[in-house]
Amino acid sequence: MKRVKSGIEGIDNITGGFPQGRSMLVTGDAGSGKTIFGLQFAKSSCAQGFKTTYITTEEDAKDLYTQGESFNWDMKSQTETGKLNFVELAGVRAKVTEAEMSIDIGAMKGNFTKFVNEIPEDTNTVVIDNIGSYTAKLTPYEFRDRFDLLVYELKKRDITALIILDSATSKEFNEIALFSVYGAMRLMKRENPYTGRRERVMDIVKMRSTKTPTQFISYEINSDGISMV
Repeated sequence: MKRVKSGIEGIDNITGGFPQGRSMLVTGDAGSGKTIFGLQFAKSSCAQGFKTTYITTEEDAKDLYTQGESFNWDMKSQTETGKLNFVELAGVRAKVTEAEMSIDIGAMKGNFTKFVNEIPEDTNTVVIDNIGSYTAKLTPYEFRDRFDLLVYELKKRDITALIILDSATSKEFNEIALFSVYGAMRLMKRENPYTGRRERVMDIVKMRSTKTPTQFISYEINSDGISMV
């Protein structure tokens, strides 16, 4: 199976990269580096020659450019050359929420097809950051139904996807989402029982067709982004 490098050397050394044309799930606590992970994957995908779309549901492209610049990543040059495309849905979501409140219904809840419809036809890799913004009011059954369809549509288009799910949403839907995706990683912050210091660790929960470690992997966020310790 062909692989797409994640851009995080430690992960790529362990797994060989993400299986091409499959969906990966990233969950994690606030401040664990989920968006940095997404941006680092997008940067790596562009460097590998893949046309990449980054769908953001909470921040605008300007904020993401700023985050990239803090690691000396020139994301703007990638967009200018057409390798990277940012799709901003935060404003759209706000308008939908306002409309729903005015008529007191959830007609647009869980509209995951919105993500697929926003992806240009020639896209190879996608980051969705994050899907939790579209899960309000969904029952577990509704989430499973919509999430399965999203993963199916991405696979049908042979798109390698990194889907980010925030910690609040993942507590409710994480186990359901795990059944649908090809691979999953959980980012965590914890106190090291031996040093008493806070640290970041990653759990590669699953990755089909790939040998993965059972132990947590320590990582840090430094001037170059995410790297394994």
